[in-house]
Amino acid sequence: MSSSIESLKIKKNIIGLLLLSFLFSCKTGVQKKETKPNILLIVIDDLGYADFSPFADYDRSISTPNITRLGESGTVFTQAYVTAPVCSPSRAGLLTGKNQFRWDKPASWGPGLPDSVKTIAEYLKEAGYATARIGKNDLGRNFHKNDVREYPLKHGYDEFLGFSAHAHDYWLNSQEIRDRTPDPYGTSALLGPLMHNMGEKSYEEGYLTDILTDESIDYIKRKRDQPFFLTLSYSAVHHLIHEVPKKYLDKYGVKEIPNYDPNNMEAFGNHKPGSYSAYYDKYSRVGAIQHEDLRKYYLANLNCLDDNIGRVLDALKEQDLEKETLIVFISDNGGSPLTGANNRPLTGGKYSLWEGGIRVPLAISWPGTIAAGKVQNDYVSALDILPTLVEITGSKITDPTIDGISLFRPEPDRLLVWKWQKTWAVRKGDWKLTNTNENHWKSEPSAQYIKPIRDDLSLKLFDLFKDPGERIDLSAEHPEKVKELEDAYKAWIEANVMK
Repeated sequence: MSSSIESLKIKKNIIGLLLLSFLFSCKTGVQKKETKPNILLIVIDDLGYADFSPFADYDRSISTPNITRLGESGTVFTQAYVTAPVCSPSRAGLLTGKNQFRWDKPASWGPGLPDSVKTIAEYLKEAGYATARIGKNDLGRNFHKNDVREYPLKHGYDEFLGFSAHAHDYWLNSQEIRDRTPDPYGTSALLGPLMHNMGEKSYEEGYLTDILTDESIDYIKRKRDQPFFLTLSYSAVHHLIHEVPKKYLDKYGVKEIPNYDPNNMEAFGNHKPGSYSAYYDKYSRVGAIQHEDLRKYYLANLNCLDDNIGRVLDALKEQDLEKETLIVFISDNGGSPLTGANNRPLTGGKYSLWEGGIRVPLAISWPGTIAAGKVQNDYVSALDILPTLVEITGSKITDPTIDGISLFRPEPDRLLVWKWQKTWAVRKGDWKLTNTNENHWKSEPSAQYIKPIRDDLSLKLFDLFKDPGERIDLSAEHPEKVKELEDAYKAWIEANVMK
């Protein structure tokens, strides 16, 4: 039995390598292009693993025909990882191609962005790209400021329109509402005008996901004599999950919940009367919205997001840019256990290093160059996006501390490491070792959440090839593997993390 499993693993690795060679035509497919492609990086916030319709076993309750369309036009990755189970550090890793805990020793919410660490936008700008970021900008530090390294215009983007924080209200994007609110910046989310380059832009009406799409389409339609790199960083499907246009709420049979109004709020807990913090806190946990409706609000929010992604894809086609644009689609971390996201069959979700917190949907599309309708099962990382895009543009990376590798040349037995507060994890081949515990942070999790087998900081060993849901701890049966992986993790940390 064991020999047949090992044989199957070997065949899987060989097939994976051959498949990638075909999918991407390696370098030859890229070199046939006389001009560099436009690049569109779409980052989704808190998308559930099972809520990605290009996967074969996706949750059939979702309606995302445009995300399906994106997956069918390119290659989807079933084992893609991010570097952290929450947005700020995960986005820092994606942006730099480096594990953010190299410089953020606490490995927590606020890694920031050192001057010495180069970003995707800086590499591509040097390669002749016009660069823009639209949507969420969150590196965990220096929120709401435009004169700091963390602000997009200070790390390689020519233009920025969006917000610099964990989240933003979907409906309240005007100067008028900010003036009426006692704490417009008083929580992890904010409201009011969006930051626009070195100023602000107020929207008296409109829904944030629609606004970000409208602005992205305007950017795509511009006439220019150089390729563009556009990072479209949606805040959907993050809290506040109930804030969705009425036609989507009607589709899923849930009621409208009144938007925040500082004149019609009571105090909650320690919050000020009329505070946005109180409203946000009330609706960002199970309680005010119960389990069945929570999933419906999530589905409505996701359906709206999908329609907007469809508008972006249509704009590329209308501008005859479909075959001239490479699209990368990824979620910043696993689905939240507090919004109704579905991560099945993975254990846990956002906030922890269980697979449900760090394994995410990933797809790459470039019609005519990257083969369509393909599935890649070898594990990869968001760290790999930077070196892959830099390679496509013909540039070189001279920094030896880049942790990502080209998606064109995966390493089936590469070492991946994670550090998140007091927890850590390491993967090599099919084996994963972790001390992670259960952490859904605010309250009881939503009904879709798969509870971990154990809630403590003990070492747990899993064979992810046979047990992707992390239900069988093999640490007692394989003490030698525990030691091997623990030693590999400690050696990496000792060699690479800032002292």
